[in-house]
Amino acid sequence: MTLPDNSQTIHLSEVVGALSFALDITEGQPPGHSLRSCWIGMHLGMQLQLSPEELSDLYYTLLLKDIGCSSNAARICKLYLTDDLDFKRGYKSVNDSLPQILRFVIANTGTRSGLAERFQAIINIARNGGEISRELIETRCHRGADIARQMRFSEPVQRGILDLDEHWNGKGQPVGLIGETISLYARIALLAQVADVFHTQAGPAAALAEVQLRAGSWFDPALVMAFGLVDDQPGFWAMLSSDTLSEAVIALEPAALTRHVDEDYLDDIAAGFAQVIDAKSPFTGGHSDRVALFADMIAEELGFTPQRRRWLKRAALLHDIGKLGVSNSVLDKPGKLDDDEWAAIKQHPALGETILSRIAAFQDLAVIAGAHHERLDGKGYPRGLGETELGLETRIVTTADIFDALTADRPYRGPLPVSKAFEIMTEGLGISIDPLCLDALQRGIAQMERSAA
Repeated sequence: MTLPDNSQTIHLSEVVGALSFALDITEGQPPGHSLRSCWIGMHLGMQLQLSPEELSDLYYTLLLKDIGCSSNAARICKLYLTDDLDFKRGYKSVNDSLPQILRFVIANTGTRSGLAERFQAIINIARNGGEISRELIETRCHRGADIARQMRFSEPVQRGILDLDEHWNGKGQPVGLIGETISLYARIALLAQVADVFHTQAGPAAALAEVQLRAGSWFDPALVMAFGLVDDQPGFWAMLSSDTLSEAVIALEPAALTRHVDEDYLDDIAAGFAQVIDAKSPFTGGHSDRVALFADMIAEELGFTPQRRRWLKRAALLHDIGKLGVSNSVLDKPGKLDDDEWAAIKQHPALGETILSRIAAFQDLAVIAGAHHERLDGKGYPRGLGETELGLETRIVTTADIFDALTADRPYRGPLPVSKAFEIMTEGLGISIDPLCLDALQRGIAQMERSAA
């Protein structure tokens, strides 16, 4: 495979804007939620006459506000006995009203469980709802801020992500900050998020009405006043449903502060989003990093150049990004999947390919994400590709992925010994696993074991 030409300038806004679609699906939101929130929030920032430096930090806060969102998905499924994607989608419409919260919890807890199990879950939530909410939001916000730091974003951006769920009246989470002690970027991002959710559901009038209703409780009254002025700007709402929204959002980044991405930064972005992917399930912690390690081990044994190995490691780190769109009720199910659940699993490679193909620098990686569950005999998914259609890089990632799946904890079994994993993989030679890749992996693991002895 010819390596991509990254000699052309790569803008950080293009990369982060495209990857934000992965955050949207993890939050159960219609694709483009982060971009729409960015459009709304940046217009608020401009209405407030923020400096270019402040607008630049606001821009990335808005695009990355949900970067910690995958970290509480499994916990939501466990506590509420529900689909985390549906739960998150609906919860974004709930305000501070206790009757509304109770109605939502009752309607969305344990809907597929037995009556006794469902009632027990509802009682547990009723007794411990405040602590449960604080725990879920604290996990999400702190994880998001940590990942933003590792991806080189400034302290103000990290703080904006950390404070996202704090409310003006001090009744938000996780700390209960009040008024102007809350990051301005977080105040803007929360308002923009709510405005997009209600606009998507019912149009501009509903969005404005909901924002005004929450003035002084959730939202800074001065921001609500500014939003009323933004609401009147010609074309403001129309852009949210325009096919040119992505380009319009990229153009909102302050021109003098446009951030460029080099090879090292692309590595950091891939590593950061690998953490988002792996946080989705307790059974996938470190999975992407290990697949990248095993893939690199195979590539080294096969004599890949350092540049080609670097590119392959990025592909391995991001190969499972489509899993962000699969409910944890499916990913973490200990028993056999039913037909609908299996269909949901089989969608994740194509979804990952769609997300990565939005980024020029990652378009070649997208091919691997889309094909890492294909088989040499043509019986894989999602497209049933065969041996002649699967490149060596894809075969390497597939081999590394299978090896880690066998030797790691899974909801339906414990980890297998390396020897047993190789025995199972040997049975799949020429069917699902390339012999060249397995041989290289075995040599690499043997070398690692000798070094550790």
